[in-house]
Amino acid sequence: MTRATDSDNTFLHPRYWLTWIGIALLWLCNRLPLGAQYRLGRWLGKALYLCLPQRRHVVRVNLALCFPEKSAQEREALVRETFANNGIGIFETAMAWWTPRSAFHNRVIFKGREHLERAHAQGHGVLLLGAHFSTLDLGGLLFSDYFPVDAMYRRHNNPLMERIITRGRQRYFGQAIERSDIRSVIRALKKNHIIWYAPDQDFGRKQSVYAPFFGVSAATITATSRLAKLNGSPILMLAQHRLPDGRYELELFPVIEPFPSGDDVADATRVNAEIERAIRKDPAQYMWVHRRFKTHPKGKNYLYNNSANEPDSL
Repeated sequence: MTRATDSDNTFLHPRYWLTWIGIALLWLCNRLPLGAQYRLGRWLGKALYLCLPQRRHVVRVNLALCFPEKSAQEREALVRETFANNGIGIFETAMAWWTPRSAFHNRVIFKGREHLERAHAQGHGVLLLGAHFSTLDLGGLLFSDYFPVDAMYRRHNNPLMERIITRGRQRYFGQAIERSDIRSVIRALKKNHIIWYAPDQDFGRKQSVYAPFFGVSAATITATSRLAKLNGSPILMLAQHRLPDGRYELELFPVIEPFPSGDDVADATRVNAEIERAIRKDPAQYMWVHRRFKTHPKGKNYLYNNSANEPDSL
């Protein structure tokens, strides 16, 4: 949530002017037809591919590690598509904040609702596993048309962006819970709330174990097991994807059982497997720009600093 010391006058400071300009441009683009926004998103993604060599390197390394069976040419095509999808995702985030819900009526295919209905009927709250897809925020809006949902999140470093994001998400999340606010998580689960939670990023060695992700050892937080244990809450995965025809697919996987098992590595492996299964439906829609494997026994960012992980042909 927004810090108490932030005020509208504070956000008039010159250090926020670029943020205001970016948000204003995004808001103006959001007035365009959806098809035009998708095209602009692809163009933006192509520009980001050209202008962000460090992120391009991160994506290439991630894909080389996770899809060694693909040829260099196939992975490079996937790199380009990843950037295109991330560009579209920026516009889809604006859609989640500002576009009328009616624009997406008849645009959603929802699979596996019965899994969540059975889990919710237990009365212990539900942990809904998410992942950082390019459709992340828009997926939240679309999902909230079917089930009320709270969300755990990490505070944005830019206070103005934090306020804008929070206000935008108020459209579709019942409450946004900062990830360190465990008391609020417990209260929500005891009220039988559904909490959307994305544990697919590398938060460092502390409170993490190494578990396979696409066959690569990845630092994976153990908080998922602890959260599920707090109120005996069932846990299941939500996959979300943009389809080629402009519709969106939401798919709920069956509840992970037994969970937690008492073995942190086994639990982390199960969670990563569910996320991997969701990503494989369309790998280019995942945010491979994140350094998922930055925590390594040989040193932070070892895999990204080691050029051998990015084939010369790329």
